[in-house]
Amino acid sequence: MKVLVIEDNESVCSMIEMFFNKEGIQGEFIHDGLKGYERFKEESWDLLILDWMLPGMDGITICRKIRESHEDVPIIMLTAKDQESDQVLGLEMGADDYVTKPFSPLALMARIKAVTRRAKNTGGKEVDDEMIITKHFKISKQTREVFVNGQPVLNMTPKEFDLLYFFLQHPKQVFSREQLLDRVWGYEFYGDERTVDVHMKRLRKKLGTEVQPFFQTVWGVGYKFDETVE
Repeated sequence: MKVLVIEDNESVCSMIEMFFNKEGIQGEFIHDGLKGYERFKEESWDLLILDWMLPGMDGITICRKIRESHEDVPIIMLTAKDQESDQVLGLEMGADDYVTKPFSPLALMARIKAVTRRAKNTGGKEVDDEMIITKHFKISKQTREVFVNGQPVLNMTPKEFDLLYFFLQHPKQVFSREQLLDRVWGYEFYGDERTVDVHMKRLRKKLGTEVQPFFQTVWGVGYKFDETVE
């Protein structure tokens, strides 16, 4: 795995690098936001770890620019901020997850493994091992392509794709936020229910389903996917 870390705190970088070496992860560390963003554009990366506060260009701006260019690389934000609005903002800009400083290296490694894990469950309405075709949706796990009513959706993040794929596999089933964190993100203890809510909000917006509510909120429980509701 090749990971770009844009973080201006060299002590934090040294700590992360030590654990990367133990896990066999190839990491590159850049301490300036603008330089890091330029480096990101030069190569393909398996994961971007991005600090919120950076010289040159802040992490939120970098995250927004990456998502606007339709790059789907997983992004984990590092932030010293503990305000709920700041954490939600990072997710809304396209981050897949966040870790609040100070953090345990083991907690970060758990997030890295979770955010890069592809959905492994099979079943549901699959035509073959990789493709799901329903009344309104066509989605390929192999190519990570999504079509709604024949129109492509071009700006899906990895976790948005995984979340949609999971729901298409389990139509009409209600899942709690805790269950979605465990089944889609792949972690339970480190999960934050707001992560699910923000991803559901973004998914609904990108799929244009406000008028046709495929994703329903089941109050007091969680969410479900149902194409029979018009």
